[in-house]
Amino acid sequence: MKILVAVDGSDISVRAAKHANALAKSLAKPAKIFLVAVDAAPFPGVVSKIGKDAMDRIHAENHERMLAPARKALARSKADVRELAVVGEPAEAILAAAGSNRVDIVVMGSHGRGSVKGILLGSVSSKVIAQTDIPVTIVR
Repeated sequence: MKILVAVDGSDISVRAAKHANALAKSLAKPAKIFLVAVDAAPFPGVVSKIGKDAMDRIHAENHERMLAPARKALARSKADVRELAVVGEPAEAILAAAGSNRVDIVVMGSHGRGSVKGILLGSVSSKVIAQTDIPVTIVR
């Protein structure tokens, strides 16, 4: 089984990684867990102001901040854990990673902002659920 876990460095995404690991442990065959960290693309013109090397360093630092807590939580996992660091719109990048890696399930956390804030701000988990036929587990 291939499990994709969207991580952002928060406690909720660490819980999602632990949930994916528990799922992997329950399987008869070894699983693959893909940790996906998505850093938002910069606003137009930012790269030309600060330079491509500086922007690459910023993305690398952000990806490390997002992946490190989940990596630590899965340090003793028997699953094959792989990391994907992506730049883009979070829901689109998660869906693209799920499709290109042919995952069987997506596990992600929900920050639980509530219905009004969720509508106004847009929820990554809501967008992912609405745009895929892959099963999605939301951890709170």
